[in-house]
Parts: sequence; C-alpha cells; structure tokens
Amino acid sequence: MKNTKTQKIVGIGLFTAIIVALQLLAASIKFGPFSITLVLAPIVIGAALYGIGAGAWLGVAFGVSVLISGDAAAFMTINPAGTVVTVLLKGMLAGLVAGLIYKALESKNKTVAVVLAGIACPIVNTGIFLAGCYLFFQEWLVSVFGTTGFATVVTGLVSVNFAVELGINMVLASVIVRVIDIGKKQFNKTQI
Repeated sequence: MKNTKTQKIVGIGLFTAIIVALQLLAASIKFGPFSITLVLAPIVIGAALYGIGAGAWLGVAFGVSVLISGDAAAFMTINPAGTVVTVLLKGMLAGLVAGLIYKALESKNKTVAVVLAGIACPIVNTGIFLAGCYLFFQEWLVSVFGTTGFATVVTGLVSVNFAVELGINMVLASVIVRVIDIGKKQFNKTQI
C-alpha cells in the first residue's frame, strides 16, 4: 500500500516536472502574442494514470509555469488578478475535465476515453482563456485592436493556437493509450 502511494506521488512529480519543462520551452514558440501549449498531452496522460485530482494538479502546474515563464506578462500588466485567475483556472479545469472524461469512459473503450479527453483538454483550456479575455481584458484589447479588430485578432490567433494544440493531442492519442497501458501495467505489478 505504501509503495503504491509512493509510486503515485513520484509519478505525479515526474509529470509535473515534464509539464514545467515543456511549458518553459513552449514559451519561446509564438503565434502572435500567444504561445503553443505543448503540455496538454502530459496532462491527459497524468489524469488517466493517476486520477482526476492529479489531472487538476497537473493543470495547476501548467498554469503556474505559464505565469513563471513570462508567457502571461502582457496580461499581467493590465490585470494581474484576472491573469492569475484565468491562467490557473484554465489549466486546472482542463486537467480536471480530461480526468473526468477519461475515468467515465475508460471501462467502455480506452481509446475513445483518451481521444475525448484529448479533445476536451484544449477545448476547456482555450474556452476558459477566451472567457478570461472577455471578462478581464476586453476593454484593453478593444483599445489596442479596435472594436472589429478585437474579435478578428483574438479569434484568429486563438483559432490557430487551438488547432495546433488539438492536432498535437490527436496525433499523440494512440501513443497516449500505449503509455497509459504501460504505466498501469507497471503500477499494477508493484501492487502484488
């Protein structure tokens, strides 16, 4: 029992480190003012291997990494509290929802569970980001881009970002299923 808990803590710790490293790397890959998120696949894997709470934790680790990397610096100067709320909430909910979907569907069809969790993760991440933009930064964005430019710029840049994030998750879906199978087999061996 103790060994199982230790392995879970170590596994979540490793995924946390992977997420931090990938996010710091991704901060240098920009599409306009936004960077591509490379950490959603590890969040889905971590949520599937270690549970819904782990998915939420890994999402928070992603959010903290975004704040540390300076990726949200432009937004921090406008509304620090709104930035922190948006960034942490979008990460946490992306991991939480991915974990919930995976857990609900895993026993029926593991591949479908991974694909749907992999689709939901960037949808939630992007959706909460857009909600945060409208809630906390709309006035500033309109002053920068104008009324018509605001919707066009935000929608255009976010659409490209979302498409890339979704594409990465879909390409990695079959790999994710294999990683989860290997991880669960290894985890189950140590419980005997």
